[in-house]
Amino acid sequence: MINKKFHWEGKVLQLKGSVIKAVYKSVIFYGIYGVFVSILYYFKLPVSQPILGSVIPSIVLGLLLVFRTNTAYERFWEGRKIWGSIINTVRNLARQIWVSIDEMSIGDKDNKIDTLNLLVAFAVATKLHLRGELINAEVEDLLPTYRYIELKIVNNPPLEIAFWIGDYLQHQYNRNCLNIYQLISMEKLLNILVNDLGACERILKTPIPMAYVIHLKQLLLLYCLLLPFQIVQNLGWWTGLFSALVSFTLLGIEAIGSEIENPFGYDVNDLPIDAICDTMKRNIDDLISLTPSLKTYLE
Repeated sequence: MINKKFHWEGKVLQLKGSVIKAVYKSVIFYGIYGVFVSILYYFKLPVSQPILGSVIPSIVLGLLLVFRTNTAYERFWEGRKIWGSIINTVRNLARQIWVSIDEMSIGDKDNKIDTLNLLVAFAVATKLHLRGELINAEVEDLLPTYRYIELKIVNNPPLEIAFWIGDYLQHQYNRNCLNIYQLISMEKLLNILVNDLGACERILKTPIPMAYVIHLKQLLLLYCLLLPFQIVQNLGWWTGLFSALVSFTLLGIEAIGSEIENPFGYDVNDLPIDAICDTMKRNIDDLISLTPSLKTYLE
């Protein structure tokens, strides 16, 4: 029970992953601004205007913030489901390739290993593609040199890799190394990977409408600027502190939405797609170390 308490307190004080760095300057500004209004009120200037509370109803601003964060979280969670689909599909397709495709000549096993590495390369290339980065050494380690050079000049590297995998499957069918039912099953899994790529691109290239983002920020600005005039009569010198707390709450919620609406980057709150790709690489390496039981029996 004590450990849970300390863990909770540690999370409260944790800066990494929080939005404090994104909002603290604005919070300090609104706090100082509230103190300034308190000074004006102290000198009997007519700054107390409780009627301003009806200019922007709190419920309206709250609903806008809820919609903002819910929309951003839906994008984050959909991205996580897509990457979950990618890792499961890669595992299933790799397993079927390793077990189902017959090795009829020297070099067939090496070609299978190259194709399994192509599946990992697809995931890594998708990660780089979503981040707007060029193909790098992380992909180079998974491909033959000639394919790495070819991949550097294409517009959509993950799609090119998917083409190579499909071409390999078709070639193995033509060699009678797998039957039509196995080919159809593997092609379906490959289509799922391409669909997942498109779904990630949809999230990336469909940002929240700028008009909505701008309007919400404008309302937050007006609300935080008008708030001290509403509360100074009741709070006096506490107006600055209360204004800072309210601005921290509202701006923090808005910053969380901005933080997670594009879940494919490097931020702490983004999806751990680097770790996901590493997991896929380890899974493929483990699979390659296994020998299908049927081949053991035949030997």
